[in-house]
Formats: sequence, structure tokens, C-alpha cells
Amino acid sequence: MIITLIMVGLLLSGGFAWYMESKRTGQAKLIALLAAIFFGISFIVYLTTSPENYSELVLLTDFSWINTFNIRYMIALDNLSNMLLLLTFVLLIVAILISWREITQRQGFYYFNLLATIAGIIGVFTAADMFLFFFFWEVMLLPMTALIAIWGHENRHFAAIKFFIFTQVSSLLMLISIILMAYLHKQQVGHLSFAYQDWLNLTLSPEYSYYLMLGFFIAFAVKLPSFPVHSWLPDAHTQAPTAGSVLLAGILLKTGAYGLIRFVIVLFPQASIEFAPIAAFLGLISILYGAKMAFAQSDFKRLVAYSSISHMGFVMLALFSFNANAFQGAVITLVAHGLSSAALFAFAGMIYARIHSRDLRDMGGFWKSSPVMGGFALAFAAAAFGMPGLANFIGEFYSLVGAFQRFPLITICAALGIIGSAIYGMLLFQSSFHGPVKNSFIDLSIRERFIAITLFAFLLVIGLFPNLILQYSFNGGL
Repeated sequence: MIITLIMVGLLLSGGFAWYMESKRTGQAKLIALLAAIFFGISFIVYLTTSPENYSELVLLTDFSWINTFNIRYMIALDNLSNMLLLLTFVLLIVAILISWREITQRQGFYYFNLLATIAGIIGVFTAADMFLFFFFWEVMLLPMTALIAIWGHENRHFAAIKFFIFTQVSSLLMLISIILMAYLHKQQVGHLSFAYQDWLNLTLSPEYSYYLMLGFFIAFAVKLPSFPVHSWLPDAHTQAPTAGSVLLAGILLKTGAYGLIRFVIVLFPQASIEFAPIAAFLGLISILYGAKMAFAQSDFKRLVAYSSISHMGFVMLALFSFNANAFQGAVITLVAHGLSSAALFAFAGMIYARIHSRDLRDMGGFWKSSPVMGGFALAFAAAAFGMPGLANFIGEFYSLVGAFQRFPLITICAALGIIGSAIYGMLLFQSSFHGPVKNSFIDLSIRERFIAITLFAFLLVIGLFPNLILQYSFNGGL
């Protein structure tokens, strides 16, 4: 019950933080931070002491939930889930620390929504009943929408509504596919079942399989996001509070990739193979389009948002190459992008707190007054465009090497995206830290240095010792 206890504990901690804030100002963030650290350490201790081999999906909890439709509360883990959960806890702590001074209004309700979002994400990464998965998919949507709508910037309401509509409409397509799969199980076996492992044994006609796969694919492509269903992301990132951007880029986008790995490719292998050329082409367009649009931005956060679309294009291309190297590259890219994009959004928040602007035209010469911030900003920009020695390079290298064996021409074109990322990465750094001094401010605080050091340390360790991740078999239970 460890996963269930963590989810319930996060919700209760959020509720307690909300209550205590009404009693004494400043208590909510401390309670949220202690809860994040405690449950993160608890999960690590569980993994290190568990005798289970997570190379395959291990069912941890299974009991009846809604008897009428044979819906069960099923929680399972494998190495893929474990890696994404560890990333989730790291970025939760970063999100709380980056909010420490930024959030001054309704702090209790803010941290409740932050912890509720994480509880929903943990459910998404561990649910083994598809109706339960859909339930958690919706649970993580609502508090994230609230974070954008209440604590975001000037156009926050528009961005929150757009985010909600895109996700909700695509989720309904997934729900239709889930219901149809349960009905097909009843036709073949004699009873309804929403259990993921029961669906693995179904025999699907090619036509049904293709359309059912599309229902799942569209929902996950929106969350990834992939061209042409990406337009919610720049608005959501730009208007969200800094912690919201950190969670969006670092974790929520990864739920889309997780869905492609766990459900689309595994449940519909033949349909996925048939669809692979289209998915690879969409990945290529995302890579090039995201890089081009990032170069054209003058808003710090909007530039990083478009760069996320480009990086997630590599994941899409790698996953639908059906190659072991490409698959491992996609998983490393997920972790690396989660860390590097979280760092860049955190720095965007730090700069905004000092000059109250995200516009690169208002920046320049920061290095003179803030050399420590400049050094870390250069390191994270280098990580984003795949500098050797850092984790992003390993992910993109493996992705391209594996994808080349299946789609050589598309992969050659996709490699141009690395050049594009170097261009917009240097543009971002030079516009803010080089050139004439337009603003000067105090360098990184101890809290901000801790955030930067922690994120860079993870990127460096994974980049120098990729076997820490590659040694695990991320086969999604196959």
C-alpha cells in the first residue's frame, strides 16, 4: 500500500497546510516541503528494501472498487514507473523551494493544489486499471488548472481555460477507447474488465485496433505535446507561476510519453507499427517547428516552452522507431529534459522576481552583477542543446542512433534540431547575461543555489554515468 499511502499522505498534507496557513502565516510552505521530503525518502527506502524485480510490471495493490462494472483499484510498479516517480519527487521539492518567496497570496490553497497535482501524477504513473488511470488523469488536471488560473500572470485565465479544454477534449477520446476496450473484453471473455494486464490478452481486429489506438494516441500526443496539438503549451507555460511551469515541463509532459510507452505501443503493437511513419513525421515536425519558434521568441518562458516541444519531438521519433537504443534514449531524454527544463523555468522565475519582466529585450549584462547565476544559466542552456557530458546528450544520441535504423531520412533531418537548439540556447543566454547592462541585481541566494546545484548535479551524474539508468530494462511489463 506504499503508493496509496503516499498519495493519501500528500493530499492530507496539502489539506493540513491549507488549514495551518489560516492559523499562522508561513506554515503552509514548510509543511509542504517536509511532506515532499518525507514521502520522497519513504519511496526511496521502499525501493532499496523491496525484494521485487521491477524489470516487469509488479502488481502491488488489487481490490474491487466499483463492482457493477468490475472496476478495480490496481496499483503496479516497474522500472519505468520508478524512474518517473523519483523525478516527480525531485521536481516537487524544487517547485516548493522556487515558490518559497514568489507565492504570497492564498499560500495554503496554493500548496494544497501543488500536492494534489503530484498525487494525481503518481496515480497516473502507477494505475494498472484503465478506468483508475483515467480517474487519476483527471485528478491531476484540475489542480494544475487552478494553479495557472489563480496564481498565474496577466493572461492566466485564458491560458488555464485553453489548457483545460485541450486536455479535456482529448481525454474524452481516450475514455471512449477505454470503454470500447472493456466492451470488447466482455465480448471475448464474458465479463467487463478495465484491467491493463487483462487487455494484453485480447485479440483485436486490425481495423478496431487502429482506431482504438488513435483514441489513446491523440490524448497522449496532446499532453506530450506534439505538433499540431501543441498550442496550449506556450500559453500555459508563459502564464503559469514558476512552480507550475516546472511541473508542466518536468512531469506533466512526461505523462504523455508514459502513456505512449505503456498503453499505445504495448496494447496496440501492430497498429502502432502501421502508424509509426506518421508518428515519426509528427516527431520531426515538432523538432524543427519547436526549434524555429523558440528562436523567434522574445519571452524567456515562451522560448523554453517551444524548446520543450522540440525535445519531446525526439521522444516521439524514438518511441515509434521500435528500436532498443531509441527506446532507452527516449527514457533518458524524458529524465534529462525534466531536469534541464525545470532549471530553465526556475531561472526564468528568479529573473522575473528581480526585474519583473520575462522579455529578453529588458535583459542583458546580468553576468556582471550575478556571475554565479550566469554560470549556472550557461550550464543549463548547454544541457538543453545536448552538450556532451550532460544527460540530454546521452538521450538524444541514443534516440537518433536507434531511430536512424528505422527512419534514416527523417533522423538526418531531425538531427538539424540539435543545431537549432544550440542557436536558441545561445540566443537565450547571450540576450540575458551578455551585452550592455540593462539591470543589475543580487546574485543567487542560498536557496536558489541549492536548486541550481541539485539539478545540475543530476544532469552531470546521468551524463557521465548513463548506466545508472541504462542498466534497468524499461520494457513496460512486456
